[in-house]
Amino acid sequence: MRHVIAMIEGGEPCLDIARQLTAVESAVTAAKRMLIHDHIDHCLDHDAGEVLAEMKALTKLL
Repeated sequence: MRHVIAMIEGGEPCLDIARQLTAVESAVTAAKRMLIHDHIDHCLDHDAGEVLAEMKALTKLL
């Protein structure tokens, strides 16, 4: 994110900034999915295997 701010402050072309912001968004989305999957794996009841699989599938849509 600091790089994006520096790009804005440095007057970089808007297209380059937009591409970098897209990369940041993708990274945040991937981190969010990883966090949710980790929570599911370690904090929810594992006896509900079918529910667990469904929840993981749903988180991919976030």
